[in-house]
Amino acid sequence: MTLKFGTFMAPFHCPVGQDPTAAYERDLQVIQHMDRLGFDEAWVGEHHSAGHELIPDPMSFLAWVAPQTKHIKLGTGVLSLPYHNPLWVADRALFLDRLLRGRFMLGLGPGALPTDATMIGISLEEQRTAFEEDVDVLMRILRGEKVTAKTNRYNLVDAHTQYSPYSDFEIAITAIASPTGPRTAAKNGIHLMSVGATAKGGFDALGLHWDVMEERSTQFGHSPDRSKWRLCGPMHLAETKEQAIEDVRHGLDAWCDYTQDVLAAPHFRAAGKTFEERVEWVNESGLGIIGTVDDAIAQIERLQNQSGGFGSYLLIHHEWARHEATLRSYELFADFVKPRFQGSVDRLLQAKDYAVSRWSELDRRQADAIAQATERHAQERATATAVS
Repeated sequence: MTLKFGTFMAPFHCPVGQDPTAAYERDLQVIQHMDRLGFDEAWVGEHHSAGHELIPDPMSFLAWVAPQTKHIKLGTGVLSLPYHNPLWVADRALFLDRLLRGRFMLGLGPGALPTDATMIGISLEEQRTAFEEDVDVLMRILRGEKVTAKTNRYNLVDAHTQYSPYSDFEIAITAIASPTGPRTAAKNGIHLMSVGATAKGGFDALGLHWDVMEERSTQFGHSPDRSKWRLCGPMHLAETKEQAIEDVRHGLDAWCDYTQDVLAAPHFRAAGKTFEERVEWVNESGLGIIGTVDDAIAQIERLQNQSGGFGSYLLIHHEWARHEATLRSYELFADFVKPRFQGSVDRLLQAKDYAVSRWSELDRRQADAIAQATERHAQERATATAVS
């Protein structure tokens, strides 16, 4: 299948202590850059604590980004549904779908930062069960039903939305380590986004994700679509592997420190304590790539072979490198990796091969034609001079 490409933007801003206004501006510039380069989609996350992931309301951010971009689709990646009333989520999603004229996507998850949930009194033990319940409620409201449902977080009485959708926008659910994501997606006939499961050790999770999708979808009368399955992983590319490694000296350590010492998420944690160990972990675990275009192509081919097939690859955005080097990494990916899986340069390469195959003959004939035209002109001048 022809792959789509985009970004999964938490966004990470490491080390902590950066000015948020400048950080948001860089995030905007990255999405604008990807829009110009022909990437398909950008998903932006919701976080409220821990100091590193700085966007608390992805819907507001997307509404700001939308008029400053042209083509790229924009999604919540993800909205932490248990933190919100499902009725208001439905209203805001339908509103944003209309404002973005069909460029909106809705990504949902239970919430990734334990410090977010505990601040509003949601226990970590109930969070995933609450998410499954809330998706059921949200989907019923989006379908136009009136819903009565009571939990310890909300009380809905004949709740319904007064808004109709502008488009049949995509809805995706994140899956990291537990089966909650695929269970919920399969039950409701919506799509799956696998985050952080690209490492070799994480392929057990990838297999689990799709096995659950197939098994549960059948139970609820749905057919899972691999072309809508998104895999996410980090990359930083440069012209040489040595340059890529040098680039990420800027911020890789700070990002790894965040996953190891600040973010209480054992399912998404860097390995290694030295810079060299961490580079090796990214590359050798299969989580991502710090290297070249060829390394990136090999990574995606590996994921295709081992996953059984998927529809989109999302680059987990980070600031391992300085901003200019990060933009260059996206350029390299767009120029040389995307075409390999989208066929956009196949005819160009065929045209080049055809030109090469005819080169000797046509070069000779072209030279002869130029010589003949030059000779004719000389003869005409000579004749005209003789007559005069």
